[in-house]
Amino acid sequence: MKLDEAQRAAQLQFGKQSAQYGKGHILADVADVAAALDDIALKAGARALDVATGAGHTALYLAGRGFCVTACDVAAAMLDRTAEAAAERGLQIDLQQHVAEVFPYADESFDLVTCRVAGHHFSDPAAFVKEAARVLKAGGWFLLIDGSVPNDEPVAEAWTHQVEKLRDPSHGRFLRQGEWSDLCEQADLVVKSSELQPMKMPDLDWYFEAANTSEENRVKVRELVKQAPAEARRVFQLVERDGKVIWWWQRLTLVAAKEG
Repeated sequence: MKLDEAQRAAQLQFGKQSAQYGKGHILADVADVAAALDDIALKAGARALDVATGAGHTALYLAGRGFCVTACDVAAAMLDRTAEAAAERGLQIDLQQHVAEVFPYADESFDLVTCRVAGHHFSDPAAFVKEAARVLKAGGWFLLIDGSVPNDEPVAEAWTHQVEKLRDPSHGRFLRQGEWSDLCEQADLVVKSSELQPMKMPDLDWYFEAANTSEENRVKVRELVKQAPAEARRVFQLVERDGKVIWWWQRLTLVAAKEG
């Protein structure tokens, strides 16, 4: 599997940190996925592809709903975590190791493609969306959930990119809400809904531990938090309380359809 620099960084980071993404991780709560699927008419037996599955939280939820699920990730260790969790729950999931920008599946293979809190690591988000559109059947659905930034907040956007890159060097970029919609349009997917909602994050120390942030970079992030501009404090509801740094992600939930 040939990888570019960003893909190698993600493979290395999430291979090392796979144990951090299990039951106690914030992503284990799949209420956001459940809410998004309420408006998607798919029956049990539908074929679903979960891209960059991580520890498999979304894939496991989909399998539990009776979908035929394929879960893929660039990091083999993450697929191991998914396999373990599936076995514990008695669920069947097809596991595939590959990058998010090129899929080894035939055209029109799936009824649903999902990707949750991973797109900001991709080296080519446009290629990912095009591949999602390619493998979707006519009438199929695309669900993306990821950290994002409002369209008109350049100062807050620049600040969060600095923080995230220091915290986790495999971070690429949070795309703005409008950028994801544009990529869907370019891939002939019709956006049915796109919504930003605040999502309370754990304190900064938890975030550091999840990514195994270096001590040097922890110091730099804390300084960025201390000096955060007013725009960042407003957009991310950034506060320091009882010795802890707390903020709210801007979480994008986007649902698009492949019409035809």
